[in-house]
Amino acid sequence: MCGSGNGSGRAQLKYRVAVFLWFFFATFPSAIWGQEGTGNDNPSVTTSLGTTLSAPLNPMGKNVAFGWGVSTGVGYNFDRRNALIGEFMWNWLYPNNESLRPIRAALQSRGVSGNGNLFALTANYRFELRGKALGAYFIGGPGWYYRTVNLSRPVPPSTTISCSQAWQWWGYNCVEGVVITNLTEVHSNSGALGFNGGLGLTFRVGEPPYRVYVESRYHFAHTGTISTKLIAVTVGVRY
Repeated sequence: MCGSGNGSGRAQLKYRVAVFLWFFFATFPSAIWGQEGTGNDNPSVTTSLGTTLSAPLNPMGKNVAFGWGVSTGVGYNFDRRNALIGEFMWNWLYPNNESLRPIRAALQSRGVSGNGNLFALTANYRFELRGKALGAYFIGGPGWYYRTVNLSRPVPPSTTISCSQAWQWWGYNCVEGVVITNLTEVHSNSGALGFNGGLGLTFRVGEPPYRVYVESRYHFAHTGTISTKLIAVTVGVRY
């Protein structure tokens, strides 16, 4: 049962990766060469699409190795320097050994797996210094963060286990230092308001206003008993 669930999760991940890569490489050439003439380097609308790799920070980092996903946004340029942008980010969260070790020990099995997702919908202000070929910018703002995690197998009821953060990460509750093992399906869902902020660089590709961008952002949200904290690095194409 566990192997089947783990295989299904991997197949689903491969499908999502394949869809994203197909879409990215299908749109990337048109984004670079699709516009004729000198182009407009001061568009009123800005859009972006990128792939994101995230590094979790403690306390989240004690349970997650890294995250991978996509980021997309659309907004309005007031002028060359100031813009308001709405963005959506999704990251697939990979658990580390520390978060699975106590579960596997309690079940006396290494065939236990888990996965997670982080969704973020943010409203951001961007201040940019943009040259003809290169640019730099600050971006940040508030948003709603929603995190889900799922474990492939529950612990049998009435099992006495000392509580640790890993159990709370997967959705178990603890009373007086003991895990309450009354779940038939183990998962945890939590959402909260948070914020993000970071810096980025842009590089002209083809006709304006198309640019490749590379950015790093800090994200924080007080989600459940374990806060969401991570550094997300994104590479993509921007209009």
